[in-house]
Amino acid sequence: MARSLLLAEPSQLAGQWQAVLSGPQAPAQPPSSQDAPSSICLVELRADQTLVGQTACLGQWLGDEPVHWFTEPDGLSLIGKQNSRIHLQLRQEQHYQVTLKSGQVVTLERSPPQTIP
Repeated sequence: MARSLLLAEPSQLAGQWQAVLSGPQAPAQPPSSQDAPSSICLVELRADQTLVGQTACLGQWLGDEPVHWFTEPDGLSLIGKQNSRIHLQLRQEQHYQVTLKSGQVVTLERSPPQTIP
């Protein structure tokens, strides 16, 4: 338990991630989500705690395009251009989640290495 309360270093989380949007009762990766590009956004968390990649896509779900991030003992937070803060809870190693007001769930998970547009 003490391990879960340690803050991760930004360098440990830096890299490529995918954000997946799912419905309130939907499984984490429904078969149709693989064919629907609007349900997956690819982003890169950088060691300087900025975000790049498909941040506008992620911002459509969150209500503010995230531009910065930081670690917290129980997850990580995304900071938007308008200074909004969205906290994603650590669900399991390399998987963070937030439930939106709509009931939809955004899951941020480490993605395999690939080129971010």
